[in-house]
Amino acid sequence: MTAYRRFRDVVRMGPVQVATSYDGRGRNKHTAACTAPGCGFSTEHDNRSAAELAAQTHRCKA
Repeated sequence: MTAYRRFRDVVRMGPVQVATSYDGRGRNKHTAACTAPGCGFSTEHDNRSAAELAAQTHRCKA
């Protein structure tokens, strides 16, 4: 079962969205996910700059 997450500070960088949420233990997590159809790219990081770097360097295969 997946956790319910409320995302905040959502920023779009090309086809990738970067957002901040709390994990199940109440810690901040930063997620980068590609919104292109057929692309399954998503990463979760402890700091925002790492998530933004992942979003900027992602090359969509879809």
